[in-house]
Amino acid sequence: MPPVSETGFRPPQQARSRESLQKVLAAAERVLAERGLDEFTVGAVAERAGLSVGAIYRRFDGKDQLLYAVKDQVLGQLEASVGEALRAPAPGLAGVVGAFTGALAGTFGRHDRIFPELLDGQRADGRDRGLRALAAIQEAFVDAAGPQVEAERLRMVSRTIIGSCVHRAASSRFWPDDLTWAAWATETTAMALAYLTG
Repeated sequence: MPPVSETGFRPPQQARSRESLQKVLAAAERVLAERGLDEFTVGAVAERAGLSVGAIYRRFDGKDQLLYAVKDQVLGQLEASVGEALRAPAPGLAGVVGAFTGALAGTFGRHDRIFPELLDGQRADGRDRGLRALAAIQEAFVDAAGPQVEAERLRMVSRTIIGSCVHRAASSRFWPDDLTWAAWATETTAMALAYLTG
């Protein structure tokens, strides 16, 4: 049996195992989105994935580790999306801010039904993983904007954009703003540019 990480997760060793893991994580995300954290169980995930409960427990120690794996995957997608968007943004500061905000909106928009649950159910290791991801995307933004604006102003903007995005994802069910994620990105980009260029 492969070694267990400090989070209780056994990483896949073979291609078939990686496919199986993706099936489990997709099922876990759907259960979390449809039923919420209170009804998120290993049994519900196993049923949705079409696997036995034992198959899930061979990879995860339990529900907390499964939640951590879902969060880790979503945060990895966020980091990759921001990194990709900032590799070749449209020219100028507006291009960098727009690429950054659009990448955040795209990832949060694809997973907006589970972010409140992931935020509510996080343990210390999940919080630490989230903070590492946020620090990484903030530095990618600061690096991409380069010498156009001082780094401290860019960090303030990135934290404001990230905070707004997380808040929107966490509260949108209860306090909707009637914007699509793309419209939110456009409005947030304009607000950030007004601060940076004003």
